[in-house]
Amino acid sequence: MHDTDARAVRRNAGDAPPAERRAARAAGNLPGAALTGAAASGADREPVVVLGRRTAFGRRNGVFGRVLADQLLAPVLSAVVTASGIPAADIDDVIIGNAVGGGGNVARLAALAAGLPTRVPGMTIDRQCGSGLEAIVLACRLVASGAGNAYLAGGVESCSTAPLRAHRLTSTPGHPDFFERVRFSPDVVGDPDMGVAAENVADRFGITRERQDSFALRSHCLAVVAQDTGALAGEIVPLHAEAGLVSADEGPRRSLTAELLRRFPPVFRPGGTVTAGNSCADADGAVVVLVTSRRVAEGLGLTGFLSFVDSAVTGTDPNHLGIAGAEAARLVLDRQNIASADLALIEFNEAFAAQVLASMDILGIPEERANRQGGALAVGHPFGASGALLVLRLLKQCRASGLAGELSLSAVSIAGGLGVAALWRWDGAVR
Repeated sequence: MHDTDARAVRRNAGDAPPAERRAARAAGNLPGAALTGAAASGADREPVVVLGRRTAFGRRNGVFGRVLADQLLAPVLSAVVTASGIPAADIDDVIIGNAVGGGGNVARLAALAAGLPTRVPGMTIDRQCGSGLEAIVLACRLVASGAGNAYLAGGVESCSTAPLRAHRLTSTPGHPDFFERVRFSPDVVGDPDMGVAAENVADRFGITRERQDSFALRSHCLAVVAQDTGALAGEIVPLHAEAGLVSADEGPRRSLTAELLRRFPPVFRPGGTVTAGNSCADADGAVVVLVTSRRVAEGLGLTGFLSFVDSAVTGTDPNHLGIAGAEAARLVLDRQNIASADLALIEFNEAFAAQVLASMDILGIPEERANRQGGALAVGHPFGASGALLVLRLLKQCRASGLAGELSLSAVSIAGGLGVAALWRWDGAVR
């Protein structure tokens, strides 16, 4: 992160002592005056996502191969604070999802690197691939409870710099016994490789190889169109890396064709249908959104809100983990008495084409309503950040389309047989 960016955030935080700032804000003499008492009533506790930013997504060991997770995250935190105009001192917490971990608390580390005041805390949460979405949902529920008024929430992952791990008790000095695969479920229940679980889902729901390849090609094509048409304008915070200034996703393949996809052999099971072509690639990246109450957002002069309606998390058989996101979605839709046909936009995390297609079949959702800018099959899957990207994409697409009052859904299937889903309503004008 540039020092000038951090200094800008510190200036935004204000230099007055906290007691003086609170008094001035109560009198309406500071930009953050809208925050005072914002959690006082039910109407003021409506959680909204008002804006967001992200890095480009880089392939593992690609353009961000030597960039640590906190170095990916800090500039995005700074960019969201600057874009929103919110005084940095008025952020109640920084809540960030992260899956592979690098030790320590990356949310706090990056918040300090971004120049946020030391009084602004930070919390890193781990629900694996659902961590970024879970972080945003948690921020929304904190606003709804009246616990706070403004949160920076999202996710980050650096698969490239993920630490090698070793058991202390089984390693000899100087010869650590490294392991790369972590356990998500007891062996007696079943703890398959993610790709094997995708094969299980494909078999169970009859998802053919041809259909998986077609969906993967669609993802790349839509991602390229989003890049070329300016749909991602203003969304990506350019970052300096060894390769230079990185401002575009590394993953989408312009040259990909159906014929090329047919050449990929099965990876996880002889005679199977899941290939490298219809599976996502591990990636590096960060996504952050600003979650506030409606009153706070309006006081800051922000327009166009993705209003939080409800969310659900559930568990399912780890051997068929790819449908857990759909099960969570079904829970929240049933609770709100909403049919899938009522959803204008849907964003699924595209870890594997098989699981997204099975999820759409379960919920009765046609392909054209889901993942309209492509997904992880094209841009890659930075585990802790992917769920947050789903929310940012819904926000941007709703803002561009002006879907006033329309409902949208984000859902992620997670290692260990977990699923998380969130329901949103667009309330705002085209911008």
